[in-house]
Amino acid sequence: MTNPSSSFDVAVIGGGAIGLSIAWRAAQRGLRVVVLERDQPGRGASWVAAGMLAPATEATLAERAVLDLGLASARAYPAFVEELQGVSGIDPGYRPWGMLVVARDRDEAEALERELTMRRELGLRVERLRPSQARALVPALAPSVRLALDVAGDHAIDPRRLTAALLEAARRAGATVRTGARVDAILTVGGAVAGVRLSNGERLAAEQVVIAAGAWTEALEGVPGEARVPIHPVKGQILRLHDPAGPGLLDRVVRMSVGYLVPRGDGRYVLGATVEERGFDTTVTAGAMFELLRSAGEVIPGVLELVIDEFIAGLRPATPDNGPAIGPGALPGLHWAVGHYRNGILLTPITAELVLAGLTGAGTEGTGEADPDPVVSLTELAARFSPARFTAAAPVEVALR
Repeated sequence: MTNPSSSFDVAVIGGGAIGLSIAWRAAQRGLRVVVLERDQPGRGASWVAAGMLAPATEATLAERAVLDLGLASARAYPAFVEELQGVSGIDPGYRPWGMLVVARDRDEAEALERELTMRRELGLRVERLRPSQARALVPALAPSVRLALDVAGDHAIDPRRLTAALLEAARRAGATVRTGARVDAILTVGGAVAGVRLSNGERLAAEQVVIAAGAWTEALEGVPGEARVPIHPVKGQILRLHDPAGPGLLDRVVRMSVGYLVPRGDGRYVLGATVEERGFDTTVTAGAMFELLRSAGEVIPGVLELVIDEFIAGLRPATPDNGPAIGPGALPGLHWAVGHYRNGILLTPITAELVLAGLTGAGTEGTGEADPDPVVSLTELAARFSPARFTAAAPVEVALR
């Protein structure tokens, strides 16, 4: 089927933050890894992402399992980025500055009070701030702000720098990264994965395949219907801006009722993001820009003086229950790392750990990401987000401590 140079232990489909982190970890363990990216690494959803690492801020009672997964990944982030910067030589742009959630009027303040109660019931660290306290913390806030929540444990990272660091780390660990390599189909022999077929007809042999293809997952052929994970795109429009005067407007993320403003620490900011069910549409609209700027300007008037650098739309990959599918699936040799929706950057470390456990079959020891005192065990997290919940066939079991 192939020549020896095209044979790998693991083929990772997708070169975003998720796919590159898996490739890095797998290559570290001595596996022969190839990353197959349809465009350029990091140019999909990771390129458009704002980079909020905000499990507590984004928490909802309806998605408690996603909260637990996000908290586990957030706890892993400091060690993850420290190691990543050390091996890649690239600063991933991690900023442990905390997050402020603000209300503009009475109705929003009442809603924020309910959010505060809910987060405290979940055991999350959130502090209620009066308007004067909030403005003392973030002087750029408008005088009209009625209430704020200080979420010190929620941080941010620059996804573009993160993916650049992951790309370099994966290559230094020995992974092969191929750009412009569009995978058309998963190849099977005897009911198990045997490799992939590219759009140009080339076939690559691989003992195991990881699907980290984001919103384009559904286009892959070769996976039986009963073993597939359903993925659909959710559009998000986002603005990138900068302050000609340099940094100073904000030193932490601010979330409003509509959107959020994420500082990069150097005078650059990201303002986002819409949530739109429009299929694979990536056009940008005047209405979306207006609503984002209007909402942000009412909370932080200085935003309206920033220079617009980029207005872009991306596609978040979502599952029917808004939770990711991570780990081995029903087809032997096929592993999933899809459906991260709004949390792909946040869930990068924990996803790589869980997928690596499935690839090696040796549990999570030695991956460097395990939480020494987990609130929810990795075994339970793996079970909650198993691709098996979407498939008719029984999943392949993997040992997790």
